[in-house]
Amino acid sequence: MTTETGIGAAVKRREDFRFLTGRGTYTDDINRPHQAYGYILRSPYAAAQIAAIDTSKAKAAPGVIAVLTGADYDKGGLPCGWQIHSKDGSPMIEPAHPPLCKDQVRHVGDQVALVVAETYAEAKDAAELIEVDYKELPAIISTAKAGEPGAPQVWPEAKNNVCFDWHIGDKSATDAAFAKAHHVTKIDLVNQRLIPNAMEPRSAVGDYDRATGDYTLYTTSQNPHVIRLLMGAFVLQIPEHKLRVVAPDVGGGFGSKIFHYAEEALVTWASGKVGRPIKWTAERSEAFISDAQGRDHVSHAELALDKDGRFLGLRVNTIANMGAYLSTFAPCVPTYLHATLLAGVYTTPAIYAEVKAVFTHTVPVDAYRGAGRPEATYLLERLVAKAAREMQMDQVEIRRRNFIPKDAFPYQTPVALQYDSGDYEATLDLALEMSKWSDFENRRAEAAKRGKLRGIGISTYLEACGIAPSAVVGSLGARAGLYESGSIRVHPTGSVTVFTGTHSHGQGHETTFAQLVSDGLGIPLENVEVVHGDTNKIPFGMGTYGSRSLSVGGSALVKAMDKIIAKATKIAAHLMEAAAGDVEFKNGNFTVKGTDKSIPFGQVALTAYVPHNYPITELEPGLEETAFYDPLNFTYPGGTHICEVEIDPETGVTQVVNFTAVDDVGRVINPMIVEGQVHGGLAQGIGQALLERCVYDEDSGQLLTGSYMDYTMPRADDLPSFQVATHATMCTHNPIGAKGVGEVGAIGSPPAVINAVIDALAPLGVEDISMPATPLKVWQAIQSAPKKMTAA
Repeated sequence: MTTETGIGAAVKRREDFRFLTGRGTYTDDINRPHQAYGYILRSPYAAAQIAAIDTSKAKAAPGVIAVLTGADYDKGGLPCGWQIHSKDGSPMIEPAHPPLCKDQVRHVGDQVALVVAETYAEAKDAAELIEVDYKELPAIISTAKAGEPGAPQVWPEAKNNVCFDWHIGDKSATDAAFAKAHHVTKIDLVNQRLIPNAMEPRSAVGDYDRATGDYTLYTTSQNPHVIRLLMGAFVLQIPEHKLRVVAPDVGGGFGSKIFHYAEEALVTWASGKVGRPIKWTAERSEAFISDAQGRDHVSHAELALDKDGRFLGLRVNTIANMGAYLSTFAPCVPTYLHATLLAGVYTTPAIYAEVKAVFTHTVPVDAYRGAGRPEATYLLERLVAKAAREMQMDQVEIRRRNFIPKDAFPYQTPVALQYDSGDYEATLDLALEMSKWSDFENRRAEAAKRGKLRGIGISTYLEACGIAPSAVVGSLGARAGLYESGSIRVHPTGSVTVFTGTHSHGQGHETTFAQLVSDGLGIPLENVEVVHGDTNKIPFGMGTYGSRSLSVGGSALVKAMDKIIAKATKIAAHLMEAAAGDVEFKNGNFTVKGTDKSIPFGQVALTAYVPHNYPITELEPGLEETAFYDPLNFTYPGGTHICEVEIDPETGVTQVVNFTAVDDVGRVINPMIVEGQVHGGLAQGIGQALLERCVYDEDSGQLLTGSYMDYTMPRADDLPSFQVATHATMCTHNPIGAKGVGEVGAIGSPPAVINAVIDALAPLGVEDISMPATPLKVWQAIQSAPKKMTAA
């Protein structure tokens, strides 16, 4: 293949035309014949008993088809897809999660009733007529206070609101390391709760066909096969062959569209009850109290160092908020996606981490871009930066001194993971050069002349992607496999349709996968079609999350291509009257080695479907293959992020003036798409560091940041023009060498930003500031600082 469209080419995204011109098909664009509309009445209380529900007035309202409550619902609850065991071996507390609450509500936004009507407006108006007799109960909101004796209980079976009390690592070895430490750095951190805000709100259309008994669910999902499995088998008890799940174009997910939500089950179930398709689409304010939220960790960490600043041991204690219910993958986020990353890029020989998960009367918490890895990186990189200041070491030197050397791979960490490849010095060196790190003090002095405080911060991070392998995650509590499938159908004319079990919600899969197949089969890019998102078309799939699409889904496609080429080689050998072992395939042509005999891929494809000259006794006609790929290990992207900020001491406003990100994401298929993914992640990471925070009223449990007027999303003028680059070390255990890119920006950036803010305030004696570093918070830190600014 030429480099114009193959692997490594910056091909413009093929899907963008329909998105940018309004020709995409999202779930809310789908309208079925005789479709009705659903509206969900939600709890206004964080904790309350439901004494009675009177739906008579609502049922009599214009256009109403049905009003359904928990008393009508006779199916199963929403399942959790991962089980964690506590230190003592006991299983986590796993309360029921009903799609419609019957006796009690446990967070503002809990589902109480579903109104089905001819129009959405009629359904919404009728919902206001439902009379619910609530008996309000005390609520617990605080992550830190949820486990305290006397706190209101979310679930009677969860004593002190503890879901599980888990640990990992070697406590004895870690204690011994601290006993011999020259210095111990301690830090207390809050990784605040975030609200995902995908451009497209969640939507679902349930459609029951009475003639066949088939159900179809159209939904905004990152993994339609998983939704079919969970909803069909565990919730509605629908056989898989009678349930189709379609996820069309999805306008952003960031993890929040992985999970099986109540609304999906409700519209599917209710469609069977009323005999008509039902559409539900969330209003933006509704999404704030119904979409799974992210982060929400309270941690204490300690780092033991010797006199030369080398790390000896790390101790971490984290309280993780689960919310009111266990969302689909919630238990694995603060455990196997968080604590196993606490080694980071460093050679810390002993690590011990404890994680206590608690229930609160809040929206459930689950995976959000990075899912556990941003929390681990933030904790570690804030701790390392503080250790450098306390030991009066250079921020770069303390990291270099503790890096895992590039010749030490494969490297076994003290917290389960074994890294296969990496070169942390290389990404650091490139980032230092691009950011002009060595010249920073001159820029700081210039800013001071203008009355501004300037700071620089660094983060050297690592993450784990492509969650796998199935046997390992199964032993750790996963209730599903984490492989991926791919099918390649070669048509008689040589064009190709690719079926992948992954799903795109903005990552550019239709371009990247087409490049991969175009390169592998030596055919033009425009001859490759990529299909995803429909359980009736794809063999099976585990969806997209954890930056797994290319490393896992792409690897399945490579295996399927290998099968295609192997069969096509036999056909070509027959056509050229040669032995198959003497035929090689390259750049779309089959050639007999050492001769000028050659035939193109398209001729072999036609022969497979028009088998007039075909080894019929040896091969079946046709050219279509399927492969499943189950990874041998996680993949491990890493890199260095450097942030430079300038603070106005009069207002506390922090401006990110420079941001450099150098990431090792393994093999890059399309650098333009990689750069876009990094940009998006950086926007989210900087948003968390400076702007975003989900806030509930501690007494009532009401969401105080329930709109964009109160929840501050990053905007274009909050962000600089990023400098980004890659330095690749290949993944050694998948056929592509890819590691993953979708989450790196959101993982490496928050600690870099906060380390920069603290560096700017350090001359005033400020040693700490929490996320988000809002103007008010920064201004207050300056006002209460032990030292005052001097005139320039």
